[in-house]
Amino acid sequence: MDLSLVLNTMMLLTLTTLFTPIILPILSDKFKNTPTSITNTVKMSFLISLVPMTIHLHSGTESLLSLWEWKFIMNFKIPISLKMDFYSLTFFPIALFVSWSILQFASWYMASDPHITKFFTYLLLFLIAMLTLVIANNLFVLFIGWEGVGIMSYLLISWWHGRADANTAALQAVLYNRIGDIGLILCMAWLAYTMNTWELQQFSSSSETPILPLLGLILAATAKSAQFGLHPWLPAAMEGPTPVSALLHSSTMVVAGIFLLIRTHPLFNNNQTALTLCLCLGAMSTLFAATCALTQNDIKKIIAFSTSSQLGLMMVAIGLNLPQLAFLHISTHAFFKAMLFLCAGSIIHNLNGEQDIRKMGGLQNMLPTTTACMTIGNFALMGTPFLAGFYSKDQIIENLNTSYLNSWALLLTLLATSFTAVYTIRMTTLVQAGFVRIPPLTPMNENNPKVTSPITRLALGSITAGFIITSYIPPTKTPPMTMPLTIKITALLVTALGIALALEMSKMAQTLLLTKQNTFYNFSVSLGYFNPLMHRFNVTNLLTGGQNIASHLMDLSWYKLFGPEGLANMQLTTTKASTNLHSGMIKAYLGTFALSIIIILLSMH
Repeated sequence: MDLSLVLNTMMLLTLTTLFTPIILPILSDKFKNTPTSITNTVKMSFLISLVPMTIHLHSGTESLLSLWEWKFIMNFKIPISLKMDFYSLTFFPIALFVSWSILQFASWYMASDPHITKFFTYLLLFLIAMLTLVIANNLFVLFIGWEGVGIMSYLLISWWHGRADANTAALQAVLYNRIGDIGLILCMAWLAYTMNTWELQQFSSSSETPILPLLGLILAATAKSAQFGLHPWLPAAMEGPTPVSALLHSSTMVVAGIFLLIRTHPLFNNNQTALTLCLCLGAMSTLFAATCALTQNDIKKIIAFSTSSQLGLMMVAIGLNLPQLAFLHISTHAFFKAMLFLCAGSIIHNLNGEQDIRKMGGLQNMLPTTTACMTIGNFALMGTPFLAGFYSKDQIIENLNTSYLNSWALLLTLLATSFTAVYTIRMTTLVQAGFVRIPPLTPMNENNPKVTSPITRLALGSITAGFIITSYIPPTKTPPMTMPLTIKITALLVTALGIALALEMSKMAQTLLLTKQNTFYNFSVSLGYFNPLMHRFNVTNLLTGGQNIASHLMDLSWYKLFGPEGLANMQLTTTKASTNLHSGMIKAYLGTFALSIIIILLSMH
C-alpha cells in the first residue's frame, strides 16, 4: 500500500472535517451549529491527524500534493500545492489538541454570551487559517493563511466591541501586522521577479540571497510574531476574551511569523548578515518583554509579555541557523502557554472579572486544580528540568553557547531567562500563596469538567510533550559533545538565580511598602516608554502636520485664491474696471461700441 497516498488522504480528511461546521449550515438550514458540535469537530480532526503523523514518524514518508494550477502569466505558474513534511505533520495534531482544549474551556467561559456559536465559528476559522499557512507549499497559499489569521484576530480581539479598549487593541493588531504584510509582499514580488517561482522546495541554498528580500521576510516575522519594535499589539490584544488570548498566543497567529522563517529558511542559509540580524532582534525582544513583565500587575499581561519573550527565543534559534529548534520551542510552548491562559481565565471568572494579581492570594486552597496546573505551566515556562520547556529552551541556550556569532545576544538571552524565573515566581506567590486578599463571599467553583479536563489535559502535555517531540526531531547539525559541565548547566544556574532573587523580593514585598521610584522600575512599568513615544509622539506630529496642510495649504490657497473669496475679489476687480469705463463720456461709449463691432466682424471671417 502506498503510504504517501494514505498520508495525503488523511491530511485532506483532517482539513475537510474542520470545514464541515462552516459549509453544512450554508448548504442546508437543517444543520445548526452549537459550541459542542464545533468542539467535537476539532476533537475528531485531532484524532484523524494522529494517523499521518504516526505514519511519518515510523516510515519517514513525506509528500507534496498539487491540487490545481493557476496560470495568469505565460511563464509564471501558481500551483495550489500542499506540503506534508515533518513540520506540518507534527504541528497539525499539536494545534488541534490545544484548540480542542481551548474550545472545551470556552464553552464554559463564554456560556453567557448571546453570540457564542458565532464566537466558536470565528475560533474555528482562525484555526483553519493557521493550518492552511502551515501546510502551504508555496507563498501564495501561505499568504492566504497569513491574511486569514490577521483578519480573524481582528474580529476576535474586538469581540467585546462595546469596550473602546478592545476596538483600539484590534485596530492596533491590524495596523502593526499591515507593516509586516508589506515586507512579505515585497519579498514575494522579488522572488517572482528573480526566481520566477513561489514554490518553497525550489528555494535553494546554493547561492547567497541578497539582503533586501530577506529583510522583507524578517519584517513580516517581526510584525506577526511581535518582535521588538512592532511588539505593542501583543499585550494590547489581551482585551479579547481569554480563550482568544489562549489560542492567539499558543498555536496560531504569533507563531506564524516564526513559521514563515522556518519555511523560507534555505534563503537564509548562506546570508550571515540576515542571520545575525535575526539573532540580535530575538535577543532584544526576549529581554525587553521579560523586563516589561517584571512589574505588570494584570495576570493576562504578564503571560502576554512572557509569550513575546518566548517568541524572541524562537527568533534566536532562527538566527543560530537552527530552524528545527525554533519549531521544537513552538511545539512545547503551545501546551504550557495555552494552559497558563486557561488557568488565568478560570481564576478571572471565579473572581468576577478581577485581573489584578495584588487582589488575589491564597487561591491554592480554593482552586486546587487550577493553581496546581498553573504551577506546572510556570515551571515549564521557566525551563525546569524534564518539563516541556526545558527540552527546547535549554537546547537553544546551549547552542547559543557554542556559536561564534554573538556573545552579546547570549548575555541578553541569559538575562531574560533569569527574568522569566523572577516574574513567574512573583505571579505564583501573589496569586496562589500568602494571605487571601479577595473580597468575601466570592463564589468559587471549579468542579465543572469543562474547566478541569482541558487544563489537566494540557498539563499532561506540558509535562510529556518535550520528551516525546525531542525523541523525533532530526538534528540538522552535529551537536557539540565537548562542552564543560558548567557551560552545559548555565541556563539552569541562571534560572535558579532568578528564582532565588524572586523569593527574596517577595519577602521584601510582604511589608506592602510602595516600591521606590527608580529608573529601572519606571522603565519596566511604562513598557520601556515605547507606547508614549511611538503612539503619542508620532501620531501627534502626523495629526499636526495634517492640520497644517489642511488649514494653511488648502484653506489659504484654495478658499482664499480660487474659492469664494477669490471669486469675490475677481468680481470686485471687474466692477472697478467697468466703473472706470462707465464715466459718462460719449467718446468712451463710441470706442467700446466700435471695438465690439470690429471683434464680431473679425470672428465671422
